[in-house]
Amino acid sequence: MADEKDIVKDVVEVLHDGQKGFAELGKHLQDPQVKTFFMKESLTRSQFAGELESAIGLGNDTGGTASGAMHRFWGDLKGKMGAGDHALLETAEQGEDVVKKAYQDALQKPEVSGNIRQILEKQQTHIKQSHDQVKAFRDSKAA
Repeated sequence: MADEKDIVKDVVEVLHDGQKGFAELGKHLQDPQVKTFFMKESLTRSQFAGELESAIGLGNDTGGTASGAMHRFWGDLKGKMGAGDHALLETAEQGEDVVKKAYQDALQKPEVSGNIRQILEKQQTHIKQSHDQVKAFRDSKAA
């Protein structure tokens, strides 16, 4: 049985993945509006991770996950090979599915309570909105 700190650490790692992913994919996007959204969202993920790290006394010793690193590598490769915004946004949406699930999973655990639960719930609202925005951007770029 995981304790609250381990559960939150998993969310923080996924947030670090998202921070790096948004920044890296943002470099390859052509649409200035989408590029700006990605850069802002990268900063938001960093802030969310910091907020959770502070709340549970976790040092900034999490760098993300191995699967997140592979996902970013794949997105970066797509960008370097000239994939259009639609393909890059598909990659981003897959990453957003992962972070949405991390929040859902954490909030289903009874070990998560009080202030930590409130922070996760508040952040989850933004995460869902971000996912929907990435999906809307992707749909608008469909061939």
